[in-house]
Amino acid sequence: MNNVTLLALDTSTEACSVALLYKGEKTVLDELAQRTHTQRILPMVDQILSQSGISLKRVDGLVFGRGPGSFTGVRVGAGIAQGLALGADLPVIPISNLTTMAQAAYEQLRVEKVLSAIDARMNEVYFTQLKAEKVRLNSQEFIEWQTVIEEQVASPEKVLVKVGHLEEDWKTVGTGWSAYAQFSSIIENRETEILLPSAQYMLSLALPKWYKKEILSALEIEPIYLRNEVTWQKLPGRE
Repeated sequence: MNNVTLLALDTSTEACSVALLYKGEKTVLDELAQRTHTQRILPMVDQILSQSGISLKRVDGLVFGRGPGSFTGVRVGAGIAQGLALGADLPVIPISNLTTMAQAAYEQLRVEKVLSAIDARMNEVYFTQLKAEKVRLNSQEFIEWQTVIEEQVASPEKVLVKVGHLEEDWKTVGTGWSAYAQFSSIIENRETEILLPSAQYMLSLALPKWYKKEILSALEIEPIYLRNEVTWQKLPGRE
């Protein structure tokens, strides 16, 4: 049995989610909370821990959606994760929101080739292209996602040039594809219903990182915005 206990949270998009891996079982709370992440995320953390009868001190590691996503949402998630991890002295595993949706496509649909995009507004999307690879760790099989095209912020026109011709087995996830008419040719026969990331799939991505000791301290947390002009302010005195 898997004995590691991981708590995941994400506020990087209009979705607000918390998930817990405890005694090998996952529980999840998902809400749409476009402007109320700051009010909802901590009560959701408390709720999922109390439902499982454990305290934050019993958790082995904290997982969070490090972006890309909305500027405010990414900052809220990183700040909450940093505060919880510092308070409970927990290691942290940052997870890409774009990769999280690819993982959802694999778990729900067994899709192994994914184009992931989140609407970044201003006629741009946060985008990546990923391919699944099976690995064995700790006597278990996991999916790790190999990068075909690095995470970036780009216009639909640039994405189309980078992607080029695609075989039909590539599928799309995320809000970015339906946000711009230029993508109509890509999403035809490739579109899935996976539009937003959920913390439950972050747990799946975090486990192999946990076994490989790919963890950070709370002070090393860096949210990913992809737009260069945005900077992350760490906690006062901890720059």
